[in-house]
Amino acid sequence: MKILFINNDGGGFADHIEVSEGTTVQALFAQRIAHGKPEDYLIRVNRQPVARDQKLQDGDRLTITPTKIEGAFAA
Repeated sequence: MKILFINNDGGGFADHIEVSEGTTVQALFAQRIAHGKPEDYLIRVNRQPVARDQKLQDGDRLTITPTKIEGAFAA
């Protein structure tokens, strides 16, 4: 099945990708953001926050945005 994957980490990109039936948000995060911890990211499917065990559906839009930016200083 095909989903739209929007990765806002670093330079960011968006692309349609193929994923297997039954792929969860957590599994795809682990594949695509190997260096990150899920708690440091805002992860949404179709613009809504979701549980890590949510299964992706054909046509979903998965967005991963970091909540902590390296090098940023507190005001």
